[in-house]
Amino acid sequence: MENQGASVVITHHILDGKEQEYEKWLDKIVPITKHSNGFIDLQIVRPIPHLTFVYTVIIRFDTIENLKYWMESEDRKVLIKKANPLFRKNDNYQIKSGLDFLFNGENEGNKVPVRWKQFLVTWSAIYPLSLLIPLLALPFLRFLKIPAYHYFDALVISGFIVFLMVFVVMPNYTKLIKKWLYK
Repeated sequence: MENQGASVVITHHILDGKEQEYEKWLDKIVPITKHSNGFIDLQIVRPIPHLTFVYTVIIRFDTIENLKYWMESEDRKVLIKKANPLFRKNDNYQIKSGLDFLFNGENEGNKVPVRWKQFLVTWSAIYPLSLLIPLLALPFLRFLKIPAYHYFDALVISGFIVFLMVFVVMPNYTKLIKKWLYK
């Protein structure tokens, strides 16, 4: 079986007024995470000030074993214990291999759709975005006086597409077609 890597999606519900302390805590845990065996990358989606209070951290590792090793490590346990007073809810996370995290809402447990359905759903979501996003992003980049440069344009467009896929499209799309997807 081909190694697909593994992702963990961590949600931390932060208490009001504790955001700065949490940011300082992130400054401690992020470098340790980055030096863990098999680490690939991480993204932090911060809450919207005065509107939301949830931080979402997505971490990717080369193998599910390396990811599990980090998530269960003493270093992480000690740091989570220090951050617990900042949380509304306990440290919550889901480990997924490959792109499975796109297909797993909080209420689906560990159910993952079959690969051919994942392929069709992902393709049907990316195709319209790949047509629409360049039509919106390129004029905006030119409006900002950013010169046309194929590689930079592609970087921005793909970033928008991935952001929308992970945080907007897939969570809603998978809810909409849930009966078919998990059948």
